[in-house]
Amino acid sequence: MGDFLDVWVFGLLAATLRAAAPLTLAALGGLFSERAGVVNIALEAMMIVGAFFAIFGADITGSWIGGVILAVVAGGLFAVLHAVATVTYRGDQIISGTALILLATGLVNFLLLSIYPGGETPAGISTAPSFLQVNVLVFVMLALLPIVSYVIFRTPFGLRLRACGEHPRAADTVGVDVIRMRYVAIIISGMLAALAGAYLANAVGSYTQGMTGGKGFIALAALIFGKWNPWGAFAAALLFGFAEAVGTRLQSLDGVAIPPEFVTALPYVLTIIALAGFVGRSRPPAAVGKPYSKQGGH
Repeated sequence: MGDFLDVWVFGLLAATLRAAAPLTLAALGGLFSERAGVVNIALEAMMIVGAFFAIFGADITGSWIGGVILAVVAGGLFAVLHAVATVTYRGDQIISGTALILLATGLVNFLLLSIYPGGETPAGISTAPSFLQVNVLVFVMLALLPIVSYVIFRTPFGLRLRACGEHPRAADTVGVDVIRMRYVAIIISGMLAALAGAYLANAVGSYTQGMTGGKGFIALAALIFGKWNPWGAFAAALLFGFAEAVGTRLQSLDGVAIPPEFVTALPYVLTIIALAGFVGRSRPPAAVGKPYSKQGGH
C-alpha cells in the first residue's frame, strides 16, 4: 500500500506538476500577449532562448539564480523583436512568430556550438533545488498564478491591457497608449516563456538541441483551452502533464509493453483533441491578431 501511494499518488502528483510547470509558465506568457491583442506563437522560440541562457548563465555565474535571471532577460529582449515586427511595423503576427522560432533555433544552436565545442554543456552546472520531489521553480509557478490573475483582472494595468486586446480604438480614445501597452505585454510574455525554458534546463542540468519539444505550442493550446484565463490555462496544463506522467509510469511497469513513441505523442494527441473540441467554444480577445495603427489603420 505504501509503494502504491508513493508511486501512483504522491509520485504521480509530483510528476504531473513537473510536466505542467513549463506549460503553465509559457501559457501565462501567452496570456499577457494575447490579452493585449498580439498572437505570440513565438513562445517556443523564447523557451529555447530561456533554456540555453539558463544553463549558460549558471555556468558563468556559478549560480542557478544567475542563470534564471539571464534567461528571463534574454527572453524579454528576444520578445522585443516580435514587438517591433508586429506592433511597430504591423506585420503578420503568425509569420513573425514562425520566423522567430527559426531564428531562435539557429541562433541558439550556433551559440551552443561556439561556446561549447561538441555541442554539450559541461556537467555539474548549478541547478535549482527540489523540495517534495519538485523543482523549486514549480513553486514559483504556483506563486505566479494568483499574482498574474490579480494583475490581469484586478488592477488598472490589467484593465488597460485587456482593453487593448478587446477595443484598442476605444482604449486609445480614453488615453491608453496601445502601442506601449502591447510592447510591455509582449516583453512580459517573452520573460515568462523564457522562465519556462529555464525550468526545462534546470530539470536536467543541461541544454540539448530540441529539448523544448514543441511545448510552446502545447502551452498555446492550454491557453485557448483555458479560455485566456490563468487558472483555466493551469487546469489544461495539468491535464496535459497528467497524461505525460501516466504514460511514463505505465511504460515503466513490468509486463506492460507500451511503445515509447505513444508516451511521447500522448500530450500532443490531447492537444489536438482539446483544440478540435473546444477552440470553437472559446472566445478570444476581440482584437487579437489585428495590427493597430494610431493613425486609423486596421
